[in-house]
Amino acid sequence: MEAARARVHYLYMAKTKAPRYGKTYIRQWRQHRHLTLERLADRLGITHASLSRIERGLQPYKQPLLERLAEELQTETGSLLMRDPSDPEGIWSVWDQAKPAQRAQIVRLARVLVDTGT
Repeated sequence: MEAARARVHYLYMAKTKAPRYGKTYIRQWRQHRHLTLERLADRLGITHASLSRIERGLQPYKQPLLERLAEELQTETGSLLMRDPSDPEGIWSVWDQAKPAQRAQIVRLARVLVDTGT
């Protein structure tokens, strides 16, 4: 009887998986800024449970929330969707550390690489 009940539970759970929404780097940005889930959720006016589900791709978000997240996390909206701030090899990690004159050099070097194919 117990084995049959376990099989039924397993089959039910397998059919009711929560949908996965697109990957984001919200959690990585939150951790990068040394904010707890509770603290950031409080600043946004949502529950920490909702923020956790959004970070895990279990709950959708809307553009206004994404914009508020970017503001609180001191980054661009697109970065929350495309950039992992914890990736030391990411080009944006280098860009963030560069001074304005160095950024101009980076752009010139990148153009040369793209134009020459080397």
